[in-house]
Amino acid sequence: MPPPSDIVKVAIEWPKAFPKLMEIDQKKPLSAIIKEVCEGWSLGNPENFALQIADATNFYITEKNRNHIKNGSILRLTTSPYQTAVQLHERIQSSSMDAKLEALKDLANASRDITFAQEFINLDGISLLTQMVESGTERYQKLQKIMKPCFGDLLSFTLTAFVELMDHGIVSWDTFSVAFIKKIASYVNKSAMDTAVLQRSLAILESMVLNSQDLYYKVAQEITIGQLIPHLQGTDQDIQTYTIAVINALFLKAPEEKRQVRPHFLSENSMTYLSPTHEMSHILAQKQLRSIILSNVIRGTTPINDEMAHQLYVLQVLTFNLLEDRMMTKMDPQDQAQRDIIFELRRIAFDVECEPNNSGSIEKRKSMYTRDYKKLGFINHVNPAVDFTQIPPGMLALDNMLYFARHHQDAYIRIVLENSSREDKHECPFGRSSIELTKMLCEILKVGELPSENCHDFHPMFFTHDRSFEEFFCICIQLLNKTWKEMRATSEDFNKVMQVVREQIMRALTLKPNSLDQFKSRLQNLSYTEILKIRQSERMNQEDFQSRPILELREKIQPEIMELIKQQRLNRLCEGTCFRKISSRRRQGEARGHGMIHKRHILIRSLR
Repeated sequence: MPPPSDIVKVAIEWPKAFPKLMEIDQKKPLSAIIKEVCEGWSLGNPENFALQIADATNFYITEKNRNHIKNGSILRLTTSPYQTAVQLHERIQSSSMDAKLEALKDLANASRDITFAQEFINLDGISLLTQMVESGTERYQKLQKIMKPCFGDLLSFTLTAFVELMDHGIVSWDTFSVAFIKKIASYVNKSAMDTAVLQRSLAILESMVLNSQDLYYKVAQEITIGQLIPHLQGTDQDIQTYTIAVINALFLKAPEEKRQVRPHFLSENSMTYLSPTHEMSHILAQKQLRSIILSNVIRGTTPINDEMAHQLYVLQVLTFNLLEDRMMTKMDPQDQAQRDIIFELRRIAFDVECEPNNSGSIEKRKSMYTRDYKKLGFINHVNPAVDFTQIPPGMLALDNMLYFARHHQDAYIRIVLENSSREDKHECPFGRSSIELTKMLCEILKVGELPSENCHDFHPMFFTHDRSFEEFFCICIQLLNKTWKEMRATSEDFNKVMQVVREQIMRALTLKPNSLDQFKSRLQNLSYTEILKIRQSERMNQEDFQSRPILELREKIQPEIMELIKQQRLNRLCEGTCFRKISSRRRQGEARGHGMIHKRHILIRSLR
């Protein structure tokens, strides 16, 4: 007969004693079980004892988590969380540096357990640790030259215990003083600092920024991107990871007026901006953060671990989210500055000078504009500005088109002129394609969405160019035009082409190309014909096609189908067919025809 489900067989340890094997009744109060264990070892005051899981975690057993005890578990009898907290609270204030160091080590380890953490925090332990960081370690700094390793360990374990205690979410981050923030920031700003201290300091700054908008402003006054950059140029990936995490936190919590809005201009000579470049973008661009991350992290000597991949993914998402403002901005058809961008697209495509206002009649100029806008592939030939009132992609689509026209002018002109010379039903409309493609790329890259907590899906190629999204668009718009031709598409096939292009892009991104050029070459191997082959192969490899009933049916009807094919071919050969008349200039082809007829008779005889 199996034992009752409420009875758990465990081993319980006690220092300098043989472990006890006993059965725990989960229906009994935990205090009664502890009392029974203490009596077995003749220990008084059972209220001063508790049970722990005897593994690396050393978590205390409580009424809330006791159901996690399984048959065969090894437990440990130890002092209660309250008693342990009181002892450590006293020990970390010892005048002996060695005793203090041992106490801080024990505190850092014990603080991972929320039951202990609650007791230590109730003793005002957080305040004690912050005071030690603010002023308590100052007297040891005087001895730093002769006791530097010990000082670094003291501070490291103090900060580790602080981080572990705060991670439980029991104490609000808003309670900390400016003096404490300045002290933590000073450890980050120092050029030579103990690695462990630097790690904990960066982790504390990240948590402050993420958990309090008020602390964001205080931290931002103490830490700049320029001061964080040197930590990315080292070889310690943990330090690099924490550094990027702080940058992401500052980026994520920055007020709207401090976030980057990319500059967009009408003329590269005049540099007339449609929207301002704000503080965050100015700092990032000035310090060349992207190129430093690319050379020292992504292309560094150390393989990228999961945590670093996540932080790079977060930075990638936050960077692309800067496009959201333009993506959700409608074009104002009455705004002359915005309309001038469309005139610029027309000028570059058809190499026309801007006509003076008095050149020709108004009707003639309108007719000429309408004709050119139709060639450019806009839906509204009379007023293309209306095409950009759909959000998303809004003005972002127009930004991409202008970037393509200016930075890849030959490809832009070729696409426009190539399609304007085709029949109307076979032309690939550049304007409409650009708008829909921009919308698709925003969906693929999830522009405007917050980063996922567990995602590691960053793409190295987006760190290789300052205008990676625009370059990404330029590659994809050329792919769209190529796929359109391969599919011999007409205007009715527009959505089908877009579906194929999405699949081509997604499959190329899955391969994680290291550069935009590599991404482009991967797309070259994903032609429409190749996509059809992949689809067919995937369909055939699906479970439905490989299931036993399907295979049995295929085997059963295959002989009958093969016989039917054979008879159809034989009948076709017997009935003959009509051949087109061959002119005198193609006698050689006629001779080949006679040869084919001779082969036909041979094939008929072999089939019979």
